[in-house]
Amino acid sequence: MSRSSPSVILSFRRTFALLIVLVVLPSAGLSGFGVVAIINERAAVEKRLEAAWQGTLEALSEELPAVLRSARFEQVEGGTRLVAPGGRVLSTQSFAVEGKQVRTHDTELASALQAVESSSEDFPFGTSLFSLMVGGRAALIVAERQENVVHGVRLSQEAVETLLGERAERWVSSSEPVRFALLPRQETTGEGLMGKLVSEVAQARAHALGPPVLAERVLAPPLQDFRLGVLSTGEDPVARASTRNRVVYGVLLALFYCALTLGVAYTGRVLYREAKLSRMKTDFVSLVSHELRTPVTSIRMFIETLALGRVKDPAQIQEVLQLLTRETERLSTLIDRVLDWSRIESGRKEYHRERQPVSQVVEMAVAAFRAQRLEGDLQLSVDVPENLPPVEVDRDAIAGALLNLLQNAYKYSGADKRITLAAQAGGRWVDLSVEDHGVGISPRDRKRIFERFYRVDNLLTRKTEGSGLGLAITKRIVEAHGGRITLKSELGKGSRFTLQLPVGKP
Repeated sequence: MSRSSPSVILSFRRTFALLIVLVVLPSAGLSGFGVVAIINERAAVEKRLEAAWQGTLEALSEELPAVLRSARFEQVEGGTRLVAPGGRVLSTQSFAVEGKQVRTHDTELASALQAVESSSEDFPFGTSLFSLMVGGRAALIVAERQENVVHGVRLSQEAVETLLGERAERWVSSSEPVRFALLPRQETTGEGLMGKLVSEVAQARAHALGPPVLAERVLAPPLQDFRLGVLSTGEDPVARASTRNRVVYGVLLALFYCALTLGVAYTGRVLYREAKLSRMKTDFVSLVSHELRTPVTSIRMFIETLALGRVKDPAQIQEVLQLLTRETERLSTLIDRVLDWSRIESGRKEYHRERQPVSQVVEMAVAAFRAQRLEGDLQLSVDVPENLPPVEVDRDAIAGALLNLLQNAYKYSGADKRITLAAQAGGRWVDLSVEDHGVGISPRDRKRIFERFYRVDNLLTRKTEGSGLGLAITKRIVEAHGGRITLKSELGKGSRFTLQLPVGKP
């Protein structure tokens, strides 16, 4: 029996370690992929939004040059202006180029035109459109050549963006508040790690200083200095979508880990209980085998004594027969207890409840107990008032439960064999208490005293016969009748078990 316990525990540890390896490690890998997905979620959302706006940007980038070329030049006092077909003025500053001479009030524009060494002969006849770096910033230029004189304007970026917004209405299907803007082209930062780092810093700075760019497209030459971009004017949809997805991922991961933790804990608990139950069953089989061997050996010895004629005195023969009867009853009690537990565990135990006076139930238990305990050192006091209400119980079953308590009280009383059986009514309950003045039960053992096969480990219990089923059977019987069993005990002073049975309905 002592060799089986370590192997069971080791087997449980190996099984639990295998469970951890097969479940926790793959879940950790899955969680790692989830964390990577959360980190890359913003980039994925940006790509998705950019793909959704690419069609609109492509159509606008093709239409913008045609719309600007279709605008008309008007001569006003002090220069020229460009008017869109709808009547909106698109220009801010005007200029004129005659030969290589540039005339304009915008000194930066004049410097830019002179820097490219342009002359009136370099411009094609009709309307031309191009971009030019003016004062370190890109500018849109629209010019018209007539004869040897070129009249041109620098376009207002705000006016062009307003025109883009009006033109984009028929292509926009999203309800997201956005505006279309002309953005300067980003300079390439080079390849390699440093180039990527500079690009990331520039993008982060742009996001921090202005509205986020949902999508962009570089305009075709000669407007290659500009990007046509879609800017969010409300809440950042990229941040909103990525935050929502991250919350969903986080909740799912939290739920997954909670379920995993509960599953592992529950599985480990079940495995531990099964290992413990297996060990207890092994101990029970060994214990029952030992308990069965003792009366069987005694019965065989007494029978051999009678068969060989070693006892001839009638008084001695009567004594041997009484001993045989006692050992037979002991064997029968042990077998009945095991069979009762088997029927209770399998659900085949039937109870025939009837309204019974409490005194009859107590008398039946006391009579059975006195028949077994004939020693003169026993002091059993019974206190059952006559006015107790009847209980609706199976008399044999409840008497058997009381008998178990009386037997335990006798076995674990030590030298002081005083036992008290008392009954009293309290509200809807009738309490039947069995009190002894024995060794008592420690607080640690009180929590497990009603478990099957469990026995308190002390010097007295090692010397006392028992299967560890008596209190477990008693508890099951009382609970089957709708009652409960309680325990009050103190080490060295004794224990009191109380059966609380519901009062029978009239």
